[in-house]
Amino acid sequence: MEDYFCRILNIASDLGHCFIQFVEDAFGFIYCESNPYYDYEASFAGYFSVEEVLLPPHNTRENQNVNTCPLFDGLRSTSSLIKQGLMLPLYGLELGCKLVTHCFICCTLYVQKTQVKLQGLINRLRTTLEGSSEDIGWLQKIKNLPPVNDGTSQFKELLADVRNGVHQLPNSLVYLFIPGLFSNHSPLYFVTTKKFFSKMGLTCHIAKIHSEASVEKNAWELKQYIEELYWGSGKKIMLLGHSKGGIDSAACLSIYWPELREKVAGLALVQSPYGGTPIASDIVRQGQIADKESRRIMEFVICKLIKGDMRALEDLTYEKRKDFISKHKLPSELPIISFHTEASSAPSVLATMSLIAHTELPWIPLPQFVTESDEFYSFLASNMVPVVIPMSAAMAISALHLRLRYGERSDGLVTRRDAEVPGSVVVRLERKLDHAWMVYSSMKRNPMEADATEMCEALLTMLLQIGKARERKVS
Repeated sequence: MEDYFCRILNIASDLGHCFIQFVEDAFGFIYCESNPYYDYEASFAGYFSVEEVLLPPHNTRENQNVNTCPLFDGLRSTSSLIKQGLMLPLYGLELGCKLVTHCFICCTLYVQKTQVKLQGLINRLRTTLEGSSEDIGWLQKIKNLPPVNDGTSQFKELLADVRNGVHQLPNSLVYLFIPGLFSNHSPLYFVTTKKFFSKMGLTCHIAKIHSEASVEKNAWELKQYIEELYWGSGKKIMLLGHSKGGIDSAACLSIYWPELREKVAGLALVQSPYGGTPIASDIVRQGQIADKESRRIMEFVICKLIKGDMRALEDLTYEKRKDFISKHKLPSELPIISFHTEASSAPSVLATMSLIAHTELPWIPLPQFVTESDEFYSFLASNMVPVVIPMSAAMAISALHLRLRYGERSDGLVTRRDAEVPGSVVVRLERKLDHAWMVYSSMKRNPMEADATEMCEALLTMLLQIGKARERKVS
């Protein structure tokens, strides 16, 4: 009988122990959930296992008598059922606590992930809306850079002389024109200007470089090109670069000036994004909406279609220009001119077509109604048909976009403030001219206005006068 009472006391003690264990598990569930090694089966097994309580110690006669006693077997089974029945509500309560805990943790994680995604979307939207507003004109914000000098009035006087037949460019120099981006796919890039200079008996060349290559690569090629022209002619080289061609030229002189000091007479940057351009920055900027998609499109166009280098576009961004200018500065003794314009947004510009190439057609007999006085007689007679595109319309739309978004005046691709080189003589022309006007001929030429060839001559003449003035000042 004493053994039976001992067993009952053990069962009661075990129930108390299980209850205490349940309370600890129920109120310590946060630690259990955070512990990856927590074993639920072992925890539940502790409540259902009564082997230690009901089995007596080994190697005793009493144990053998109890194990063989039917009354003890019934009591053990009954006590097990009673214990499980008493613990069943506690199991349900613990399971409910754990379900609530899991739901709370899942909701918390979901809210945190939603906050992260929402914050990322807000940051992308802010980056997209801000765009290049903080970068445009960054060169003017740096105090230790040399100031620019306004030479617009001097340029207008020289342009008037050129139009009146006064040509001051000497034949003692070689004039090198450096084309801009995508010029390899534009056969007429600077062609009209070169013909104009050749008729005056001047030695001029168009640099044969891969315009879709990176700035540093083109700088190296230009350095070799300049040295070849110098050693071949014995004359100094005067450079005129348009758009990215001006950036390539400036990079060449910044990096290799010790080797080119005695070979270069001056540099004119025409509509060149020396500080960068918002068009390139807005296309390849990371962290904005659809940044990966826009980059894939530009990589397909530049790398796949035209076989160029994506760095050609990246080198025109504000980030790349800031890094390059901080490492390579233009020499102070070099005569430099910065020329920039503003595109027109008038409705009449939308109908203006730009001549970019000629295509040859098979020979066909001319109709009888086509006479020599017709506008396109020369093209038809030579089987050459002009290839025209609405370049001015595209530049007008782009300039309007930059004006509305950033409040900046531009030629369609380059803002006025980003085209001014520190320490240079700046020509701020008031006439409405887009980015492509300087290199492509318009189908509607106004004889009362100066054309691109006359402006190039005036710019180089002005550059020559600046160089002579500096030589007199030094001497």
